[in-house]
Amino acid sequence: MIFDSNYDLKSESETLRLAESMAIHIRPGMNLYLKGELGAGKTTFVRGLLRGLGYQDKVKSPTYTLVEPYNLKKFPIYHFDLYRFKDEYEWDDAGFREYFNKASICLVEWPEKAGHILPEPDISIELSHESFGRHIHLISYTPLGTECLKAIT
Repeated sequence: MIFDSNYDLKSESETLRLAESMAIHIRPGMNLYLKGELGAGKTTFVRGLLRGLGYQDKVKSPTYTLVEPYNLKKFPIYHFDLYRFKDEYEWDDAGFREYFNKASICLVEWPEKAGHILPEPDISIELSHESFGRHIHLISYTPLGTECLKAIT
């Protein structure tokens, strides 16, 4: 069941609050894919999600490390940034498949860089620049994703 919702976010703090509200509804095994041009707020959204889960340290984009692990009490979270990928097979070559499992949550920025190799997302998060701030379009692709999105609307 696909479910989608849209939000206009006037500030960074609104982006953080939306992500924090989603955090309490995500579950191990979920994959969230973040799309949008550079500076659209993908890493800001991840920071809000992690903050909502109790993580208070610095959150940085893993542009150069490709993956940043966060070992939270509830479950591990892996934050990927595939921006520098030149071809979809780099994802497999990097050994990332093992991170996508029922015990962890994977947050992937620039998922389109891995082409069709990534597993289907539970939720796709599309951010765009607008004159008022940011627009976010959330789309679920699984029952777990739908449950999460319905809980925040």
